Amino acid sequence: MTDILRRRDFLIGSGAGALAGLLITPANAVVRGGRALAATTIYRNARVWTGVRSQPWTDAIALHGNRIVALGERAAHSLATRSTQLIDLGGAMVVPGMMDNHTHFVSGSKMLTQVDLLSVKTRQQLVDTLARGAAALPPGKWLEGFGWDEQRWGGELPNRSWVDAVTPGTPVSISRTDGHNLFLNSLALKLAGIDRNTPDPDGGTIVRDAAGEPTGILRDNAMDLANRVIPPSSDAEIDSAVQLGIKAALARGTTQCHGADMDWITFDALRRARARGETGLRFYPSVWAKDWAKLADIIKREGRGDDWVRWGIVKAMADGALGSRTAYMDKPFANDAKNSGLLIQPIAEMQDWCEGADRAGLQVEVHAIGTRAIDLTLDMFAAIARKNGPRDRRSRIEHAQHINEGSIARFRKQGVIASMQPYHAIDDGRWAAAPLGPDRINGSWAFRSLLDSGATLTFGSDWPVAPVDPLGGIEAAVQRVTTDGKGVFGPAQRITTAEALHAYTAANAFGGFQEAKLGTLAPGKLGDFVVLDSDIFRVAPDRSARRGSCGPSSTERSATPTAPLSPEPCLVRPRPLWARHRGGEPVSRPAII
Repeated sequence: MTDILRRRDFLIGSGAGALAGLLITPANAVVRGGRALAATTIYRNARVWTGVRSQPWTDAIALHGNRIVALGERAAHSLATRSTQLIDLGGAMVVPGMMDNHTHFVSGSKMLTQVDLLSVKTRQQLVDTLARGAAALPPGKWLEGFGWDEQRWGGELPNRSWVDAVTPGTPVSISRTDGHNLFLNSLALKLAGIDRNTPDPDGGTIVRDAAGEPTGILRDNAMDLANRVIPPSSDAEIDSAVQLGIKAALARGTTQCHGADMDWITFDALRRARARGETGLRFYPSVWAKDWAKLADIIKREGRGDDWVRWGIVKAMADGALGSRTAYMDKPFANDAKNSGLLIQPIAEMQDWCEGADRAGLQVEVHAIGTRAIDLTLDMFAAIARKNGPRDRRSRIEHAQHINEGSIARFRKQGVIASMQPYHAIDDGRWAAAPLGPDRINGSWAFRSLLDSGATLTFGSDWPVAPVDPLGGIEAAVQRVTTDGKGVFGPAQRITTAEALHAYTAANAFGGFQEAKLGTLAPGKLGDFVVLDSDIFRVAPDRSARRGSCGPSSTERSATPTAPLSPEPCLVRPRPLWARHRGGEPVSRPAII
């Protein structure tokens, strides 16, 4: 085991067995047929954060197959037999499997093989990167990529004239880091049929220069004009990419991904993966709310899937994004006095779809970022509840980034989940004050206010818009230090490490109707857990310590807290140590990427 820890491999436990026939006794023993289940595997000598308020810490986990049967050294030892496998974790930190509430999984997986623009910081670097990408492709093949952000080079949007000379025979379509803008070269615009006479579509914008010519930037629904002419990937290409995405997510400590898509590509790809066997990562994909009747029919015929790939949620879009100034606000942007953002689709149409989905027993999630879009979505959810009657809906507002402070209490009152992504607060936080203005800062990424109001707060990434990295998300939620290291965005909205970890674990399980099986470490639940190489609850005594300062080393860790706990995580971010638990057999996983 020591060698595994040194290699920075990751240990994860997971299982998919059924709850049927299991009984949890008052003594927390797992019983089947009147007999306590023996432990097939025991992970011991660990510092385990269970996420359970009545027993937050323990030092051992016993599994029967893929099910937790006991916690704690004494209870685990009592279930050991001669065939029980004992794994010493050497005092390492263990937390419940971390889930991601919002991913575009196929898009993110495909982008692992496309040109990466996340590190591009100047106009010339953008040009050079696209030139190299085009040179590596056969003539006529589309060059796709992701991750440009004009804020990294001063704020000027890219123009097709920048890259036409280095991509003459290669159509280019690259997405901004927020996923709400595409940048096309002239050849791509021509193939998409976009010129000065092309009207802006509803819910979208073709950015034009002073002469009325398209610059190459397409926003929101205008992106469809390009996407419809890009040749689709084959099923084999998608399936291969998904496997890369699974490895990337697992390597960062993610054990389940919820979907945020409005098509059937990811849904179908994950069903194909499940048909071939265990996916290694759990999934809860979404589809477009407009297609709610199709999903309802699948559920009627086939059910809702299993613990590996489940379905039953639809997604609608209210507005755009802050970065493209298309988030729908009550008042104009502070640096764009004539612009208050836009609605992606008419509210009445969105409500009709979501009402039908709700009536069919489906869960509904709505992308809403701006203050006005969030209020309209809350109004819509209230109207749907009045019309369809009471039930356990767990409706979700995805992103919920900029909330009118007077509307924060509505989330708890209406039972609406705030499904948020903390990395956005520190990435967009580099420049968000300019469009928001001072009056909207405290309602932006309002984690503290939402929790204090009693709302359910869940966390994720929005991958590939942000890294699929829950530990980075925890750091962002607790520290709120912007990615350029130059400031702290909204310090009053910081939360504690335990609260952030809860948002990635138990809250996400609740957000996906899985709290009986996942989210905490307790007897009877599936054994999804993550082993870390350092303790995220401990930091150096100097709370102002900069990066590189950390708490006790791995050799000093014990199974119970011996130092004061801080709401701040270790400033040297913990790393997952990875192995896969399948039926009691640990299987090595790839090293961290």
